[in-house]
Amino acid sequence: MRVRGRRPMRTPTRAAGAGTRRAGWGTYALLALFSLVSLFPLLWTAVAASRTSTRLAATPPPFRLGRNLPRNLTIAWTDARLGEALANTALVAGAVAAGTVAFSTLAGFAFAKLRFRFESALLLLVAGTMLIPPQLGVVPLYLLIARLRWTDELQAVVLPSLVSAFGVFFMRQHLQRALPSELLEAARVDGAGTVRTLWHVVLPAARPAMAVLAMLSFVAAWNDFFWPVLALTQTGNPTVQVALTGLGRGYVPDQSVVMAGALLGTLPLLVVLAVFGRHIVGGVMRGAVKG
Repeated sequence: MRVRGRRPMRTPTRAAGAGTRRAGWGTYALLALFSLVSLFPLLWTAVAASRTSTRLAATPPPFRLGRNLPRNLTIAWTDARLGEALANTALVAGAVAAGTVAFSTLAGFAFAKLRFRFESALLLLVAGTMLIPPQLGVVPLYLLIARLRWTDELQAVVLPSLVSAFGVFFMRQHLQRALPSELLEAARVDGAGTVRTLWHVVLPAARPAMAVLAMLSFVAAWNDFFWPVLALTQTGNPTVQVALTGLGRGYVPDQSVVMAGALLGTLPLLVVLAVFGRHIVGGVMRGAVKG
């Protein structure tokens, strides 16, 4: 008598593409609506820069490009000295981004993987500085740069922004998750010193977050207005935001020229975001997906 054994149960396999869902027309319509709302300020800036102040004050306002865009751009470029201002702003934003990434990566690594006395208290102190409004430190900071004779100099804008509490906390959170302690121990066993470990182990793991932090710092420094307008008092070395204030002065300022200057000050940021946006999104996704 032959006893038949049970056949092994087969685990069901998913068909290719079974786990993915195609977006419907509602999803695309919602994304198109959000994109239009996000792009509307930029589109309105371009329309206003191509018109005259009289046409902008009319009812209904224009929603198509006019013929005065080259003229208004030329006036804004000349009157606000935007060539010099763009060069100064690129220098300031680049220096601030590089310093913020360098110092935040070192401090974030120390808080994430090194053990020292008063570690928690120092981290709490650094994070607590984000709760203090920056306006509270303007008076002592201005007195300091005035004593150093840095007023109307670009270093007065760069040096106070080289260290960011948000950057330190951001890099600490990324390295705590993305850098296993076993890698550091293996590097020490192989005889690697602190500098070599930092260069060959820490920096490759921190590169995605460094790219994100560099872009955030660059955009923040480019758009900063409050401190540069106080530090660059004589406008001898203006940044873009300080230079644009000169276009709005006068008894009856030409709003179309002001919008043309704002458009010129925004275009370099759009180019930078278009070039490096893919790397930023990839860095965010690599930091968010574990494994």
